[in-house]
Amino acid sequence: MKIAIIGDAGTIGQAFLKHFLTKQETVKIYTFSRANISFNDTRITHHFIDIEDEYSIEKAAISIPNNEQLDYIIVATGFLSNNNIFPEKSIKDLSYEKLNKLYKVNTIGPALIAKHFISKLNNDKKSIFAVLSARVGSISNNILGGWYSYRCSKSALNMLMKNLSIEMKRKNAKLIIASLHPGTVKSKLSEPFSSSISNDKIFTGNLCVSKMINVLENLTIEDSGKLFAWDGKKIDF
Repeated sequence: MKIAIIGDAGTIGQAFLKHFLTKQETVKIYTFSRANISFNDTRITHHFIDIEDEYSIEKAAISIPNNEQLDYIIVATGFLSNNNIFPEKSIKDLSYEKLNKLYKVNTIGPALIAKHFISKLNNDKKSIFAVLSARVGSISNNILGGWYSYRCSKSALNMLMKNLSIEMKRKNAKLIIASLHPGTVKSKLSEPFSSSISNDKIFTGNLCVSKMINVLENLTIEDSGKLFAWDGKKIDF
């Protein structure tokens, strides 16, 4: 089994890496992030990537030899807030800076990763291109409002993955495009917003990934292009 993980420096990316390293059938893992990480395991090859820079994404994809046939590409990247950008409670809180940043990381980055990496996936058997999306990106599930930039960037990501799944049916009939809602994971991304959530509803990275792996392993080609939660339930767009 051969895997590429984009965003291996984050909580969920690290957990995906740890999971695949426990599998005897894993022979190669390509990891990508802006962090300078070294690994002791010879199965891992790490490369720099900046998902806000298409040239960097293209260069990262080229680092995977053309003769490789990947079984998984996991895009474990995402952005919600920092010291200057916080989820909007009102339309008055919107700004170009917020929209631009969240679309660049949550929508444009994964789209360009798909553009440059998708040809690396196996054509002869089931392979998966998976991105981290969010339930709040579902238009039909939106009853609370707010969080304009984050909701819209994830909703756009879901549409991109749906589009990609339609195209890939003609080009790689065994490839599954999957959008995943990981739930609330104990991480830097969720930390500012988890105080009101009970501990039993906050996952560790390892638990979250074990659940999402179970979802991915059970997907069929009919599921391609859809959004699934960590528990395997389909989320309507």
